[in-house]
Amino acid sequence: MEHSLGTQLPLLAGLPFACMLLSIALFPVLAPEFWHHHYPKVSFFWAAVAAVPLLVAYRGEAAYELLHILIVDYVPFIILLWALYTVGGGVLLRTTLKGTPLVNAGFLAAGTALASWMGTTGAAMLIVRPFLRINKYRKYRAFMVVFFIFLVANIGGALTPLGDPPLFLGFLHGVPFFWTLRLIAPMLLVALILLVLYVAVDFYYLRKEQKEQGGTAGFSLLRDQEDLAVNGSGKVLEILGVYNFLLLGGIVGSILMSGSVHWGEVSILGVHRAVQDLVRDGLLIAIGVTSLLVTPWKLREENEFTWAPIQEVAYLFFGIFITMAPVLSMLKAGEAGSLGFITAAVQQPMHYFWITGGLSSFLDNAPTYLTFFSTALGRFYPGMAEPAAVARLLAEHPVYLMAISAGAVFFGANTYIGNAPNFMVRSIAEESGVPMPSFFGYMIKYSIPILLPIFAVVTLVFFL
Repeated sequence: MEHSLGTQLPLLAGLPFACMLLSIALFPVLAPEFWHHHYPKVSFFWAAVAAVPLLVAYRGEAAYELLHILIVDYVPFIILLWALYTVGGGVLLRTTLKGTPLVNAGFLAAGTALASWMGTTGAAMLIVRPFLRINKYRKYRAFMVVFFIFLVANIGGALTPLGDPPLFLGFLHGVPFFWTLRLIAPMLLVALILLVLYVAVDFYYLRKEQKEQGGTAGFSLLRDQEDLAVNGSGKVLEILGVYNFLLLGGIVGSILMSGSVHWGEVSILGVHRAVQDLVRDGLLIAIGVTSLLVTPWKLREENEFTWAPIQEVAYLFFGIFITMAPVLSMLKAGEAGSLGFITAAVQQPMHYFWITGGLSSFLDNAPTYLTFFSTALGRFYPGMAEPAAVARLLAEHPVYLMAISAGAVFFGANTYIGNAPNFMVRSIAEESGVPMPSFFGYMIKYSIPILLPIFAVVTLVFFL
């Protein structure tokens, strides 16, 4: 049904999505007060602009497509993010470590390593607050958060289906759980380049801070008594709320369960959902509620935990999911859709890497991954049943799926909306007083000059 709709939609149907992205990019810069108070209304406005004409023109087909993206994609997406945000916010890491370039790089490396095993969102929510706290007295911090988004919220999630949603979709469609470990070489290459670059940039800003302080050495602002005020025990590292790690394990187990069993389907407003997925969503809600009940609120207050970042994601991604529905539908229609020129251009592994990645920078990377995964299967094994086609693709043309997987995961770092934790990390940083770059500022100053050349190197080494 969605493919049929995708063949009928004009290119103009993608305009509300472009307007939604421009609103996220421009309003915080041009009208910050308006945006701060009314961004949910802006999101709902563009969702209505996209949905109403579709419903009038295509009726049942459009209603199904919109309900499908809400019931199958948006609601589970928000439930998972809420559970990870809630549980991760219940772990308090107290430390007397100071935010030196090497200590900061250690935090980034640890978060990158964790991301593939507890998800980019879980790793980001666990580490971002202590990372910000150890750098509380640094003057220049925006670049630190940007590299955190690059590494922990995106690149680190490349190695397992737990790391990022597109890889989990591949797991559901027959890609073995540990197959994605093949991405370890490109992932390590990107991560090492970024870590080395981070240390160089951090040393540059540290020296700049020292000069502005009149040559004061190092971190004189980080007085011992202030460190002890943060960690009264005097320990270098102290972790509170450790029982939340068990709950994080429960989240990981729930996700694995939903991909390992088949308990049939139920219809919700005409949209089919797997029973195991509904059970998973229920377990995630229960785990989040458990974390709220067992974690003292004082611990969350010390962790500077608020609901604002997850609320912002829920409101804005509602508009993003609704407005991108016609765009995804046109992409899924392949060459028969108005965006057929994009799918027709995909031939070689480098094309899959850059086009999957480019679209994943702005669209939801999970359906984008699935679109080009299906494109590759159709190109090499037309008419073959999916299980057999997937097995042959992995055996005969694995580089194509590696390119699709790497593109979907890596390029999410290109924009604030490329991956959900990007938005949440930015919001948490701004709550902590870090002046983050605007939507376009992030791209122009950081992701385009830093990430795109690195991705070009990845292309030359692995996908040319």
